[in-house]
Amino acid sequence: MTYALDSNIISQLLRDNDCVYTRYFDALSQGNEGVIPLIVYYEVRRGLKANDANRKMRSFEKLCLELGVPELTQEDMNTAADIYAERKRLGSPIEDTDLLIASQCQTRGYILVTNNTKHFAGIRGLSFVDWTE
Repeated sequence: MTYALDSNIISQLLRDNDCVYTRYFDALSQGNEGVIPLIVYYEVRRGLKANDANRKMRSFEKLCLELGVPELTQEDMNTAADIYAERKRLGSPIEDTDLLIASQCQTRGYILVTNNTKHFAGIRGLSFVDWTE
C-alpha cells in the first residue's frame, strides 16, 4: 500500500505528534510506502516559508527525500475534472487544492492520510484514513 500524506498530517509529524508519528512509523515498517502529493508539498512549503520556520523546513525537506513527491500528470488532471464535474452536479464542490490531492490519490490508488475527512467524503474511488484518531 502507498499512503499519501495530507498537509495536516505532515504538520502533525513536524510537531512530533506521538500518535501520528507512531501510525506513520508502523505503516512504513510494515512494508508500505509513503508519498507527499505535489499539491501538499506546495501547501506545506508555502506555510513554512511564510512563517520563517527554518528548522521545520529542514525536517520537511528530509521527509520529502525519504518519501518522494510524485509529479502531477495529465491523467491526474483528467481525474480531477471528473471529480469536479461529479461534485458540481451533486452540489458539493470542493476546493481546487483538495480536488487535486484527491485526484492524484485516486488515479494512483494511494490511501490519503488526512484529518480533514469531511473534505474528501463522497469522492467515489478515494480511500482515506485519519491517523489522528
